[in-house]
Formats: sequence, structure tokens, C-alpha cells
Amino acid sequence: MPVPSNTVAPVTVAPVTVVIVHWNQPDAAAATIGEFRVQTAVAVAGLRCIVVDNDSRPEQRARLHELLGHAPDVEIVDRPDNGGFGGGANTGLQRWLDDVDGSEWAFLCPHDVSMAPDCIELLLAAAAAEPMAGLACADVGDGHIPYIDPYFGGITMPGSPEPGWQPADYPHGTLMALRRECVAEVGLFDEAFFAYCEEADLALRARAAGWTCGLVRGARVQNVHLGSSVALVDYLQQRNTLRLVRTMSGRYHVAIRLLISLGQVVSGVLRPATAPLVFHPRARLLGMRDFLLGRFGPPPADVF
Repeated sequence: MPVPSNTVAPVTVAPVTVVIVHWNQPDAAAATIGEFRVQTAVAVAGLRCIVVDNDSRPEQRARLHELLGHAPDVEIVDRPDNGGFGGGANTGLQRWLDDVDGSEWAFLCPHDVSMAPDCIELLLAAAAAEPMAGLACADVGDGHIPYIDPYFGGITMPGSPEPGWQPADYPHGTLMALRRECVAEVGLFDEAFFAYCEEADLALRARAAGWTCGLVRGARVQNVHLGSSVALVDYLQQRNTLRLVRTMSGRYHVAIRLLISLGQVVSGVLRPATAPLVFHPRARLLGMRDFLLGRFGPPPADVF
């Protein structure tokens, strides 16, 4: 007769899952993975990193595989087209969702972020204390909280300096945490946005389903650099903000937003010193045009 054992089976902990959206910056992507490997949470649970290449140039894709293709904690997924941040993120997140034994949370970022060593640990600890936390983001150090305005869409406003979980309207994309149950319920990013505003759209759907969003003050992260052109950023922000405002607030609000945008273009052209940092008059007008024509997805060539 076997002797009963008092030995308790070891508890298995799923590795920390990270989805990195990459485009033409393989060395930056390798450095970002290095940042994750030294995270205190990864030292305990291990790392599973899914790098989605968004149709980089052939030499850059080859360099990405050269740097990371043999790493046991990295899976590279080569997309045949550039789906933007939302499309690239969805490719990696779907792989995470398909793994039924995978982690409860996935972390999403572009290919060029730098983090404090305890960033992931602080994010997980703060989210664990919030039973309905569905989306969260790290702290970029600007003292602000993401906020969704009925006329201006996703913006930020001053927040509390106190460390820990702070309610937010949406998580920013510098480093975002997504809960499996939340994403399985409300779906992935709307790829029509391509880039910009897709986080706010996802958060609106999550909050409508009863989930909460937050920023974890003290879990520090930063973008190493911003690689997109001013014209491209201004076009996408303009077009997608109008789409977001119409979806959540209706035609009256988006009509007012269009008038405000036209006024900003005129003011920026006549008084360049008052123009915002990201300002390209032609790109803004093209963004308004394409919104009115219902053109979404990848930006057209004439943006450049």
C-alpha cells in the first residue's frame, strides 16, 4: 500500500508574456527585450516574448532574425504587411490568447522602450489588488493621467503624485498591460485606426463591459525615441481622433471638433509660434478629408 506523501506539488507560474511590435529597428527591439529580461518579475516567472515584425525592409527583418531568432525566450512572427501598431499588436496578442496555459496578463509595447527594473512587478502587484482591472499602463513620468474628452478624444490631464494604481480612462501604448479575460470578452484592437487612438477605443469597450483601467504611478517606462514623421503622426492623430469622437459622442461633437481643427490649422499657419509641437497643416487637412470620406486603415502615400 503506498505511503501518503506530505509533499505539495510545486505551483507552476506562467512566464511573463510580452508582445513587441517591431518595424525597421532590430537593434532597438533587441535592447528592449534586454530590458524585459532584467525585470524582477521575469527573474521569478521567466519570459515569453512575441516579436511581431510589421513588414520591415528585408535587411532589417534579416537583422532581427540574426539578433533574436535563436533566443529560447523569443518568438518572431513575420507579417506580410504593415498593419500598424494595432494590427501588429493583434497578431501577437492572438498568439497569447490561443495559449490556454499562458499568463493572465500580457504586456504590449513598441520596439524601443526602457523600464525601471521593477516596472512589471509593480504593474502586476497593483492590478492584483483591483479585481476588475482589465487594462493598465506604466508611468511615463509626466505626472499626467490618460483622459478621454468628448470633443478631443484621448488626451492627458494632471494626476496624483501618489504611487500605485490610479484610475484612468484608457492606457497609453508605451507599455500597456492587458488581462486575458478582459480581451477575450471585448476583443482586440480595431485595426482601422492603424495607429493612435486604438488604445482609447479598446478602453471604451472594456469599460462598457464593466472592466476598469488604470495607470500605475511609479512603474516607470519611457520611449527611447520617436521614429515617425511629424506629418504621419499629425495625420493619424487627426483622422483617428475624429473617428473616436464620432463613435463615442456622436455627430454634433465631431462637427464641433472639425471646426476646432480647422481653426487650429489657420492659427498655426498664420502664427507658427503658437502651433503645437506635432503640427503639419497639410497632413491635418488630409486627416480631416479622409475621415469625411470614410478612409481608414494604412495612411495613404500622399500623407508624405
